[in-house]
Amino acid sequence: METFYPAAAALVAYLIGSLSFAVIVSRVMGLSDPRSYGSGNPGATNVLRSGNKTAAVLTLLFDALKGYVPVLLVDLYGEPYGLRTGTIALVGLAAFLGHLWPVFFRFQGGKGVATAAGVLFAFNPWLGLATLLTWVIIVAFFRYSSLGSIVAAVFAPFYQLLIWGGGPIALVTVVMGLLLVWRHSANIQKLIAGTESKLGQKAAAPTPHKGKKS
Repeated sequence: METFYPAAAALVAYLIGSLSFAVIVSRVMGLSDPRSYGSGNPGATNVLRSGNKTAAVLTLLFDALKGYVPVLLVDLYGEPYGLRTGTIALVGLAAFLGHLWPVFFRFQGGKGVATAAGVLFAFNPWLGLATLLTWVIIVAFFRYSSLGSIVAAVFAPFYQLLIWGGGPIALVTVVMGLLLVWRHSANIQKLIAGTESKLGQKAAAPTPHKGKKS
């Protein structure tokens, strides 16, 4: 049973993370599939390109909650089952990986920014706040959500290591940061080329992506 509970908790977290709320919210609100326009990324920033701010806010909220809630539940109720810091870190990573590779959506997920933020806030509210403020400052100055996400992903592990130290939480924070930067590789190329879309820029016309159905 020593390995059953951590594995079960991680599996549940992965399944929760696999709920692609960009797609779910868009379907419920009668919008185009976010994988069929703009960047093709099922995330809040791309949903915002549809012009529906409510849908984008709901996507952001639910994507963050699916990272926050599983970690919080293990933190609050896991100790009697032997679920401590290591499992808390594992559950956070599992929820994040679920968003990146969702089993319910053919493993075609988003970049994980909101879900990672939810995980960080559940790990440590001060870590989450510091990372969020980093994103806000970069976006306020440059108006590129992707740039803010990349910078925040790089800084989050340093905040954790320099202020709160190492351990499983730090390791997962590093892994999430690396995966976030990797998932933004196309955005990095666009930023360098000067073709990256700014925050809130509406998609001119839907452009279906290969292998993704609307």
